[in-house]
Amino acid sequence: MAEKRIVRVGAVQIAPDLDSLEGTLTRVLAALDEAAGKGAQLVVFPETFVPWYPYFSFVLPPVLTGAEHLRLYDNAVIVPGPVTEAVGAAARRLGVVVVLGVNERDHGSLYNTQLIFDADGSLKLKRRKITPTFHERMIWGQGDGAGLKAVDTAVGKVGALACWEHYNPLARYALMAQHEEIHVAQFPGSLVGPIFAEQIEVTIRHHALESGCFVVNATGWLTDEQIARIAPDEKLRRALTGGCMTAIVSPEGSHVVPPLTSGEGILIADLDMGLITKRKRMMDSVGHYARPELLSLNLDNRPAVPVHAGAFPVQTGSASDETDGPGDRSRADADGAPDQRVAVLRGAAR
Repeated sequence: MAEKRIVRVGAVQIAPDLDSLEGTLTRVLAALDEAAGKGAQLVVFPETFVPWYPYFSFVLPPVLTGAEHLRLYDNAVIVPGPVTEAVGAAARRLGVVVVLGVNERDHGSLYNTQLIFDADGSLKLKRRKITPTFHERMIWGQGDGAGLKAVDTAVGKVGALACWEHYNPLARYALMAQHEEIHVAQFPGSLVGPIFAEQIEVTIRHHALESGCFVVNATGWLTDEQIARIAPDEKLRRALTGGCMTAIVSPEGSHVVPPLTSGEGILIADLDMGLITKRKRMMDSVGHYARPELLSLNLDNRPAVPVHAGAFPVQTGSASDETDGPGDRSRADADGAPDQRVAVLRGAAR
């Protein structure tokens, strides 16, 4: 029998500092110390927690969001930069894996970015949310397939998606096919109302069942004072309540510990990694339960860049040459050749 492997994890539900990047970072580092002090080997924070989630964009019309949007730019995270250095140093000092959501600034654009730090402090993954949702599209640019990775860490293979990316079954399957053992989900929290918390719970429990992995989910929290500050119109403040479902779910779809749905706190749970095999023995979505000859996923995992530098072939010859000359045959051959830049996930290696 294989030796039983237990991983202790922590899911953090706290409020950001709405005044400064430094203030929220201080809260992150304090929560890391607290979770590590309780034995956590993996610590998860909410979606774009640093410096804060752009709640303003949900309750204010676009014409009134300019000042807050610019303030978010001023407080956003450069990767790599001082924030990643500070969090990486804390991860290394404490010996913990950290998954942190940030507003990343890349020159003139902001992105919803998930960062995975290994226990040695190295940044294992920087990924950007592939499709911002509704109001978020006024704030963030789109990510690409390069970030759809499950990475090896000190606690096992970890994959991550943000919020409604979990409603994209192909994005989830891309991580499942890479055999993620712990899936990190991050949502903003304090948004939409109780129905959002219910939807989060359904979503993460379903992913745990379908993927046969553990799910660690963190949502954010806003105080009454912060809600009033973000939404001066009292009628809109209800839109910034509820929606909290910080939870840790087993591969069998059940809560490992009761979820945290209000207030601040850190959930701590021990994960029996043997439950992954127990679940997959019955149903392995990317193994014996898959039908790759019928259904498969094409993943373009190239980084999206605005400029492609390189030598490109120059077409020559007359119009008639283009239809029946050797150049046409060579182009046809090229069109029929497999594109090696596209990773084809046709079921997982067994």
